[in-house]
Amino acid sequence: MKTSIERIDETTVKLSVHVDEVEFDRFVDGAFRKIAREVRIPGFRPGKAPRRVLEAQMGLAAARAQAREDAVPSTLAAAVREHDLDIVATPAVKVTSPDEGDHVAYDATCELRPVVTVEGYDTLRVTLTSLEVPDEDVEHAIEQERRRHGTLRDAARPVARGDQVTLTLRGARDGVALPGLDVTDWLYEVGRGWVAEGLDDRLVGVETGAHLEFSAKPSGMDDPADFSVTVTRVQEMELPELTDAWVDEHLAEFDSVETWRASLRERLAEGRLAQARREVVERTTSALAALVGIEAPESMVASDLRARIEHTARQFEAQGIPIERWLAISGQTSEQFVEALREQSSLAVKVDLALRAVVVAEDIQVTQQQLDEQYERIATQVERSASVVKRQYEAGDAVTDLRVQMAKSEAIDRLLHKATFVDERGTTLDNEHVLGRTHA
Repeated sequence: MKTSIERIDETTVKLSVHVDEVEFDRFVDGAFRKIAREVRIPGFRPGKAPRRVLEAQMGLAAARAQAREDAVPSTLAAAVREHDLDIVATPAVKVTSPDEGDHVAYDATCELRPVVTVEGYDTLRVTLTSLEVPDEDVEHAIEQERRRHGTLRDAARPVARGDQVTLTLRGARDGVALPGLDVTDWLYEVGRGWVAEGLDDRLVGVETGAHLEFSAKPSGMDDPADFSVTVTRVQEMELPELTDAWVDEHLAEFDSVETWRASLRERLAEGRLAQARREVVERTTSALAALVGIEAPESMVASDLRARIEHTARQFEAQGIPIERWLAISGQTSEQFVEALREQSSLAVKVDLALRAVVVAEDIQVTQQQLDEQYERIATQVERSASVVKRQYEAGDAVTDLRVQMAKSEAIDRLLHKATFVDERGTTLDNEHVLGRTHA
């Protein structure tokens, strides 16, 4: 096989491949073996008829056609490896040799992954959730616990925010009730902002027995629906008095309001730290992607988008929910669903390009020892031996991709330690405190 390459522009090359008659004949042999399994020749078992018999009965044309179909993808993959091309889409192939020839030649136009630089990657400023717990969060947690021990009593007055109202509710579109919006004797806390736009405002000030009819957008939906709401009961929550004695009686591990309040603040701080740790990688890589000065290539976005759609559909199907039904429940069109995923795909492509740029800028290399250790980790996860995992990666021509993923992971780790983390007010956060042991 002979190959040559011609650069068309920064991200496109034309790969010319010529498979000579000797190598092409091996593909013809393989084609005859396929044909032998599909046709019956008297005196031979299926798949056992020799080539000379098949060729005598059928000629070469069919086998050569099959050989061309097999030769192009096989030799193209080898040519891509030979020239170390990082292609991001299926090449456009044009066969240049005659159909009846004893060889095959073709041109393949290949789109390459763009190579970018990301100036400023080592001085990223990343905004995270504040680690400081506001007093109102502590007081809200205290009130929620008091409400859990509170007592509901009928209120002989109009509805106010915070009241518990019992409703008969029906939401319909074109006369058809919407799932989850056709309920009787449903207890609802006014002010939650659930159900539909403006429902809480309409409830405030009405009395028991009031009947409301209006049109509004149900929560999470884009199209309005017709609502019929009847208030059958209004109750208010009577909260227990917040005293040391009440805390000691109902919260066994605490004996005073202050010790309980301090514990709540500590627990909420731990929650905020956990949230910051959950979002730190995504926010750091998003900040990095913003440094990419080109649009995400459409071919790469489309490839990532297909994978996301398939993955999402499989997730819903695994839960017994067809994707079409989920779209109907959520009030989304398929176009809106795909467009939301497209934004994620575009970001993912830019993150990929940017991380590869950091790998180059930082000269990150994956050693054979690191690769072997990764095989061991994968082997533990899939309950196979490391040698089997290694052979599978080598057979699937996936070692290079594995090295790239490992290098990108190292790039992320370096970015996390170099970035400046701040909260919403601009207060600088301590990197090691945010990252903890996970990225030490």
